[in-house]
Amino acid sequence: MGTHVNGHAREPRILIIDRDDDSSFLVATCLREDGYAVLRATDAEEGLRIAAESEPDLVLLDLSPKRVGLEVFRRLRMAGDVPIIIASFTGSETDRTLALELGADDYVLKPFGPRELVARVNAVLRRSRCVCGLRRGSTASVPRGELEIDRSAYRARRAGRVLPLTPTEFRILEALARHPGQILTRAQLLEYVASEGDVFDRTLDKHIANLRKKIEDDPARPRYVLTVFGVGYKYSA
Repeated sequence: MGTHVNGHAREPRILIIDRDDDSSFLVATCLREDGYAVLRATDAEEGLRIAAESEPDLVLLDLSPKRVGLEVFRRLRMAGDVPIIIASFTGSETDRTLALELGADDYVLKPFGPRELVARVNAVLRRSRCVCGLRRGSTASVPRGELEIDRSAYRARRAGRVLPLTPTEFRILEALARHPGQILTRAQLLEYVASEGDVFDRTLDKHIANLRKKIEDDPARPRYVLTVFGVGYKYSA
């Protein structure tokens, strides 16, 4: 399960940003028992500082107070593509939709069972490590190289510019690009990129919409990720 740094494996590093010290302590204990290294912060600035210094493999972010939590989320996402799980006492559809639009990898409602949360962390990290059997060093490009998908670096570029894709968005793009011109049904796409037991199947369309906003000139008239109504999606090369 270790992450490799300079050729050596280390424990995956989880950063918890949560004002509730008792709650974060319990979650941290469960994560450590599961083999993770855990860092904790109880306020926004401390969390952002630790994130910049430690480069965590995943951030668990409490969304309260909402204004502060969303600002922390935006700053984390601007700084990189670290997977982020949002935790919140508010389970409204509006909040969940907003979190997905911003690029959250999962959304959990408080109060939650610590073991359930550990399972979600495991699922998000499995996806972010690309357990779909990607070939290291291979790439996929559209004609003229406008859109390049670098599987070894786990990133995508358009016209030489790195696109700010979340791990979930990258997995969707990579899955479609591996089968250019071929229709992938929703079930096939979910099987390719999802982990058993997570909520990805209920949020696929939102992630597709977010992906289009980042790779298309006009998301309403996409060139690359096309909808085949009633069937699924395909990648146009």
